[in-house]
Amino acid sequence: MKIKSFNQAKLAHKIVLVRVDFNVPVRAGKIKDDFKIVANLEFLKYLIKTQAKIVLVTHLGEPKLNAKGNVIGKDAFSTAPLARHLSKLIGKKVLWFKEPIGSNKLKGKIDDLKSGQIAVLENIRFYSGEIANESSFAKQLAKIADVYINNAFAVSHRAHASVSAVKKFLPSFAGPLLAEEVNNLNKVLKPVKPMVAVLGGAKIETKINLIKNLSKRANFILVGGALMNNFLVASGHKVGKSLVSKEGVKIAKKLKSKKIIIPDDVVVKLKNGKIAWRHVKDIKKDETIVDIGPESMKLFGAYIKRAKTLMWNGPMGIFEEEASRWGTLFVARAVASKSSGKAFGVVGGGETIEALKLTQMEKDIDWISTGGGASLTYLAGETMPGLVGLVKK
Repeated sequence: MKIKSFNQAKLAHKIVLVRVDFNVPVRAGKIKDDFKIVANLEFLKYLIKTQAKIVLVTHLGEPKLNAKGNVIGKDAFSTAPLARHLSKLIGKKVLWFKEPIGSNKLKGKIDDLKSGQIAVLENIRFYSGEIANESSFAKQLAKIADVYINNAFAVSHRAHASVSAVKKFLPSFAGPLLAEEVNNLNKVLKPVKPMVAVLGGAKIETKINLIKNLSKRANFILVGGALMNNFLVASGHKVGKSLVSKEGVKIAKKLKSKKIIIPDDVVVKLKNGKIAWRHVKDIKKDETIVDIGPESMKLFGAYIKRAKTLMWNGPMGIFEEEASRWGTLFVARAVASKSSGKAFGVVGGGETIEALKLTQMEKDIDWISTGGGASLTYLAGETMPGLVGLVKK
């Protein structure tokens, strides 16, 4: 594995365009969770010390454009709150430039930056050329800088201008957060055996390649969440009103193997809203599976206990409801306990990390991925546009 690292570049007094992922929850102009921003702080401090002129580009949310190309509800997606929050975190004034990319005014402001200063640009997804990965837009973006660094692994599976096309026009390098993601995920792809993967969530269609690729490397794949419903039906069980699809069942039948472990028992929601325990062969037609059951927790725990490498993504049930989050919390504690020096553990995904935080055992995990969908794309062995030219396998 070769990574074209930022420390190979001469950055002093250069304008350095850094693609970051500051896509965090913002309510009434206040940051509700700054995990992704904090993850970049050490690198930004390094760039300041190096006397680089730092220009940060990020998206925030998924703004929509009208027929004229104007942003609908622009203020709700502005990166101005991000600049203010970063300023507090880093203890240094952070500039915010709202001027449009390609304008002389923006170019002038960036040219006037002093060494060690940081500026944040307005939301990159305010431009149709970003998502379209237009070379002309990427060229405009590149004109404002001397060097490009991708420190946003979480969007590197997207063929967007600020992570893909821009590399054609600037000397380009990988940032430390991107490199850490790649190096740690490679430990899952080249694991110390036995390896156990725990997969949950809803759509099996989005995880076909992931399951196929992990099957080549993992000793066992433990399946929960709505994913398991498809495997249960594929194994001849009834799942009542649980979330399932014909296509999902077809996929599950093709993916079935001795490596894939599905629950023996589940927690179901009854017609009256109450919950009950059921063996998988006893689920009634008016019941909905909402979690794995206690026997399955014990079963999953036994596999996790034997692992030397662990990877977990996705809740085991309807995590939003307190009554059906116990399977997810059990897996969180089991993975964290085993990862505490006894195995190498990787955890990723929004709800997965949220569950881990509820256990207050985050520090026991070797690597908590900020990658989300990008992590799953990488582990599935799929091409990632943002890594092309920066990471060579």
